[in-house]
Amino acid sequence: MRTDSCQQWDSGSSTEDRTYLESLIKEDFERCHPDDTFEDLKRRASFSKEDKGLLRDWMAVAAARAAAASTAKA
Repeated sequence: MRTDSCQQWDSGSSTEDRTYLESLIKEDFERCHPDDTFEDLKRRASFSKEDKGLLRDWMAVAAARAAAASTAKA
């Protein structure tokens, strides 16, 4: 199921935005997948639909965290 946060990320967010989102989840991803790195996941996502889906799911988490953080600031 696609969420608005996934659609925002897929629609071509800037490199700066993507870097910020990745910073919100990189540590958690690597804690959940101790034999893998987030950078390796991003590389594999370009040719593996399973990894593309996993990356999309993690980026949705990042977008939700970013939205929560911006709401908390307001």
